[in-house]
Amino acid sequence: MEFLNQYLPFLIPVAILQLALMITALIHVLRHSHYKCGNRVLWIIVVVVVNIIGPILYFILGRSDES
Repeated sequence: MEFLNQYLPFLIPVAILQLALMITALIHVLRHSHYKCGNRVLWIIVVVVVNIIGPILYFILGRSDES
């Protein structure tokens, strides 16, 4: 239990960041239909399953420049 208490101040902000990135990326995936590569289902899976890296990958590789 002491191990968890030691790292909790670091884990809470990381968890909040991951959740915010995931929600932002999911909203963008669901509202837009054009992607640089892949399709909507692929990006939903990547964003949800690949934790903090998935949303970042979507914004770098998947998000189209079109609105």
